[in-house]
Amino acid sequence: KHPTLEDENSKMARWFRSEPMEYISMIVNEDAAHDCLADLGKLGVVQFTDLNPELTPFQRRYVSYVKRCDELERKLRFFGAECEKFNLEIDSAGDVEGFIESSTLSQESGAQILETLEVELEQYENQLKELNNYSEKLTIEYNEKVELQEVLEKARRFFMTDAPRLAVSQITQGRDAKRENLLGEVNVGRDMDMRFSSITGVVSTEEKSRFERMIFRATRGNCFVRFAPIKQPITDPETGELIEKSVFIVFYKSVSIESKLKKICDAFMAHRYTLPDMDDSASVDKMMTENAQELVDSRTVLLKNQDTRYRLCQMLAKSTEKWTWVVLREKAIYHSLNMFKADVAGMLRGEGWVLTCSMGDAKDAVNRAHANMDLTNSSLVESVPKPWPLPPTHFTTNKFTYGYQEFVNTYGIPRYREANPALFTAATFPFLFGVMYGDIGHGSFLFAGGLYLLWNEKANDKAKLGELTEGLHGGRYMIAMMGFFAIYAGFVYNDMFALGLNLFKSRYYFVGQDYNEVEEGTIATAIADYGDPETVYPFGLDPIWHVSSNELLFFNSFKMKLSVILGIFQMFAGTCLKGANAIYFGEKYDFFFEFIPMVCFASSLFVYMVVLIIMKWGINWNSRMASATCFDPADADVWGTTIYDGEWVECAADNDDANGYCTPTGISCTGYDDTATLCPLDFGGTGDGCQPPNLITTLINIALAPGDVDEPMYNGQAGIQNVLLAIAFISVPVLLLAKPYFLSKDMEAEAAAHGDEEDGEGGEHGEGFGEIVIHQAIETIEFVLGMVSNTASYLRLWALSLAHSQLATVFWEKAMLTTLNMNFFAAFLGFAVFAGTTFGVLLMMDVLECFLHALRLHWVEFQNKFFKADGIRFAPYSFKQIIDENAAKS
Repeated sequence: KHPTLEDENSKMARWFRSEPMEYISMIVNEDAAHDCLADLGKLGVVQFTDLNPELTPFQRRYVSYVKRCDELERKLRFFGAECEKFNLEIDSAGDVEGFIESSTLSQESGAQILETLEVELEQYENQLKELNNYSEKLTIEYNEKVELQEVLEKARRFFMTDAPRLAVSQITQGRDAKRENLLGEVNVGRDMDMRFSSITGVVSTEEKSRFERMIFRATRGNCFVRFAPIKQPITDPETGELIEKSVFIVFYKSVSIESKLKKICDAFMAHRYTLPDMDDSASVDKMMTENAQELVDSRTVLLKNQDTRYRLCQMLAKSTEKWTWVVLREKAIYHSLNMFKADVAGMLRGEGWVLTCSMGDAKDAVNRAHANMDLTNSSLVESVPKPWPLPPTHFTTNKFTYGYQEFVNTYGIPRYREANPALFTAATFPFLFGVMYGDIGHGSFLFAGGLYLLWNEKANDKAKLGELTEGLHGGRYMIAMMGFFAIYAGFVYNDMFALGLNLFKSRYYFVGQDYNEVEEGTIATAIADYGDPETVYPFGLDPIWHVSSNELLFFNSFKMKLSVILGIFQMFAGTCLKGANAIYFGEKYDFFFEFIPMVCFASSLFVYMVVLIIMKWGINWNSRMASATCFDPADADVWGTTIYDGEWVECAADNDDANGYCTPTGISCTGYDDTATLCPLDFGGTGDGCQPPNLITTLINIALAPGDVDEPMYNGQAGIQNVLLAIAFISVPVLLLAKPYFLSKDMEAEAAAHGDEEDGEGGEHGEGFGEIVIHQAIETIEFVLGMVSNTASYLRLWALSLAHSQLATVFWEKAMLTTLNMNFFAAFLGFAVFAGTTFGVLLMMDVLECFLHALRLHWVEFQNKFFKADGIRFAPYSFKQIIDENAAKS
């Protein structure tokens, strides 16, 4: 009658325990094997087992096809790299599912697909390589001409400007020496002999200092070096990067120095250029003109080559992704076929795990592939028994549940058919985050961010996202729920940017609050009597707590107890899941000798603590304390009022020591009575039940002072606590010894049934029993101590919530309140500081902090109560998954 509800319940049950698996044997005809694997790859429901583990990858049957696919992948990566050089984005091939469904495998065989691709991609690769080689040669020639042009211009400028100044300086310095020389002819010869040789070229600007230093050291300073930077960077023909270069001119006067300079130039990869005599201006001008013309021609050819490569890459960018998907599909098919075994000529046998619900689809796919090739009755798919440690684990998830399942899988894969923590994590994780982060304002920003990610869901599904953006997109529903529960907890705390909201009007008032004349230490008064519904704030905490002097004390007590209640509830639920697993798997020893003792231990101490907390909240302590308080019956302002919720009884005047005062229950007061004497409850302890207890002291005394309850809350509390303590003490040895004992009995019975055939069996039995005892001792210690430490660990809910609210209060008071009353500019700066610190600390750092703490509470405190986390993840043979994983890597 309700198919929608039934479907949802079915999905929830399937998420609670992993999908049932069957181990199958598949026999296919070798001619139809490719088409069979192609159809199974579309389904993605089979995980094949390698039946040839003794063979190396190079000894497999279809290794040649895999190598051909690897070669095609290399070519496609080459195309992608070339497109990236031109900043071309690879065009999308559309939807992966659409590609898989529209594949035309029925028209072409696997070999034909590979041959077609090989021919086409080989042609494009040869064209691109040829263009690249030609481009590299053209770039080298073009760079040489650019460098030569720069060398000619810089050298000419040097000889026209710097050289005459240097000559004048040398003539001035040597004038006196020339006057002393009597033979003018000799002077002329010496002038000719003093002409220097030079080497000109281009070196990287980055190497200029090291180049000059090396020349100076190698020639011992007997060289004159000058540099001039080239304004326009030069393209490296190999990498395509722009490099800053400088022209250098080195003057020297020795053949040995020349050989050293050439070696230094070669070491620094400096290009040397031969120049004509710079005094022959006509030759220099001619060379510059010819080189400039060649430079223009080289640039034209280079641009033409670049344009051709660009258009070819544009065409390749349109098809590269589609080709990649085809190659990945073919490679996956042949890789899976390599796992098959050829027991009979012309037939292949494969084995693997398949989802039970998809068994029929797998059979249909195999039969259909054989029918298309007229090979009927030559295939077989059937379930076979297989000794296997554990079948793989698989959960069918959707967009909402995917994030939470990955959340659990990061810690460990659930064991096959084990209770899945993700089902509960989907509700408790965002809720516990909200408990720590509770604030209406901050939670609204987080919720808005989640809604924004949900709004752009379809666009982001098809877009290529970065690692961070991909993570946020995958957790979009989790982020939205975290924000929602943060808002919910904010309403419970009545906290918005450290301010309380008076949404339903406070149920308390201070004398003089309407005139802002409330004195320090004034006690707030309720608007109605205790117990009256009018005194109850409709939702959350009353905003008056945010302006009271005992605000921190109240919130600390409230949040601390709330944290303990939530923690014990979640841990107890985890323990119950352990019992559910034991029942499901038929592990009676685990149920009776682990689960039952654990529940008894947890209930007798920790669940009882929650009961005491709730009981203390629910008791009218004003009335109880009033029942042990002396009042004057003549005082009509007090006597008979609602301060005591029972019937007021006047005391008899037959007591000589009575002072005229009575308790509401009719006990005469003497002025020397203690609370226990006046209290009518008679629960025992110092107050007889009429004083609120300190719960921490009460809980400690359960173990340290059995039978001693200082302030009991109910009659017979000491006796009940002794019984609970006895249950807790008894459950520990049962948990430690019962399961090993019965397992040892089973092992002995099994040994007796089979007989002791070998002498070493007794030793093996002893060793196995010893391991069981050690394992059980570790589990017992972990559970008993863990219940204490884990309960304390849940106090982080209180600590993080307190830190968040106090930080928000500090930012508001120090940044805003101190500047609001100054001037507009100060208030503007104050708001800027407030917004910046709120965003950086509370909306960024604190979100991450609360996220990590909620993560720890689930991974450690909750999951270790029942979660084995040693399962094997189902890795199906699926084209979609293979393509998606390849896209994620790239």
